This record gives sequence, structure tokens and C-alpha cells, in this order.
Amino acid sequence: MRADCANCFGLCCVALPFARSADFAADKPAGQPCGNLREDFRCGIHARLRDSGYQGCTVFDCHGAGQKVSRVTFGGADWRRSPETARSMFAVFPVMRQLHELLRYVTEALDLAPARPVHRELRRALARVDGLTRGSAESIVALDVDALRGEVNPLLLRAGELTRARVPGRRRNHRGADLVGASLAGADLRGASLRGALLVAADLGGADLRDADLIGADLRGANLSGADLTGALFVTQAQLNAARGDASTRVPERLSRPAHWRGTGTPGDTADPAPAR
Repeated sequence: MRADCANCFGLCCVALPFARSADFAADKPAGQPCGNLREDFRCGIHARLRDSGYQGCTVFDCHGAGQKVSRVTFGGADWRRSPETARSMFAVFPVMRQLHELLRYVTEALDLAPARPVHRELRRALARVDGLTRGSAESIVALDVDALRGEVNPLLLRAGELTRARVPGRRRNHRGADLVGASLAGADLRGASLRGALLVAADLGGADLRDADLIGADLRGANLSGADLTGALFVTQAQLNAARGDASTRVPERLSRPAHWRGTGTPGDTADPAPAR
């Protein structure tokens, strides 16, 4: 469930559309290759995406869907050499990405010891979703992903609740809250529910986010300098990449500190996991 760009046919650079904005320097319709995509499916400006106006690329994560579509669904037949596969491949990719995102969340929930009461149901969900990812292109495109999410999300919610319950004291509930630009510096958000919260440009500097549920939270431009996200639930690399932090920000062990954060570059830190194409 980690992007392996070397085994993908640059699908995120072709299948998905983007509009000229602060995140992208140019417009690109779905199905049209980005002008920076090389013949070998690598990005010609990968080392300078942010400086070139393609910040949006540095926060995207397919959760491994790219290589699954390229190597499993289509058996290694790329859209350039086999153009008859292009339309179908580009339709499958965004659906597969959603399925892999679900797999990533369910896998994390299974690693949560306090969520043991729902582990059996989570294992069944994992097997089902994994099976769907291995279906034909036609079956994948026909999937009702929203309905599938509706079945899996209650399990993830329960896993999060069971885990957050171990945090003593009052736990804040900001589920789905509009906290755009909010001043939350130094806030005690340990064990809080921030599921789906809008935290765009919020100041979370020095905040305690240990064991907080951040599934689906929008952290674009949020200040995480000095914040503690140790054990935070369902945080993705893309969320960290979209935020701002520094060397004192504590991130979950399974994730990497984004290289663009201030004061980073210490041993063990890695660059943005943006598509290498």
C-alpha cells in the first residue's frame, strides 16, 4: 500500500485532471499526459516540483494503486504500447486508489490492540476489499465505492473509539468541524476526534495530537511545528505533506517527515513521497 512509481505507468500524471492553481502551474484534463511526463513514465521535474508550481503533486499518494493497476489489473501492458488499454486503465485507476485507501485504513485498524473487539469484522472487510482490487477492469469500474465505504467506515470509527477510550480525561469531539484558520496552538487534543475536520491553515503549533483520530482531516497549510502526532490514528503521508512542520514535530513511526518542513533533513528523513513516475 505504498506507491511504487518504478512499477507504474505514470497513471497519476495521465488519468487525473488538475486545474491551474496554487497547486498546479497548468491545466490538464483527465486522460492527457502531463507535459512533464517523460517517455519512461518518470517526471522530468520531480526534484523541483514545488519550485516549478506543482506542489499538488508532492502531496498526492495513490496508496499503491498505481502499480496494482499497471502490473496486476492490466498485466504490465502500458497505455503507450497498448493504446487500446488507455481509456479503461485511466477509468480503473481512481477507483483502485479509493480501494487501496480503504485497505490502508483497515490494515492500520488491525494493528490497534484496543480495537481487538472488531478485529474479526475488520479482517473480513480486508479480505473483501482486497479481493475486489484483484477483479477485472470492468468489475472494478462498476463498483459502488461509496456503498463500500459505508460498510467499512463504521468499523474504522469503532476501532478509533476503542483506541481513543484509553486516553484519560475528557476527549474533544471536533468531527467534521470547520476549523479553517483556527488558533489551536498548544491545544490539548489528545484522543480527540478530528475525523473529516477542516483544519486548512489552522495553527496547531505545539498541539498534543497523540492518539487523535485524523481520518479524512484536511491539513492543507496547517502549522504542525512542534506538534506531537505520536500514535495519531489514520494519518496519511499525504496529510503530512500538505501541512507545515519542523524538526520538532513528532510524527507517527510509520510515516516520514516531509523534506520541505523547516529544519528537516536529519538522518532518516526522506523526501516527499511524490510520484517519481
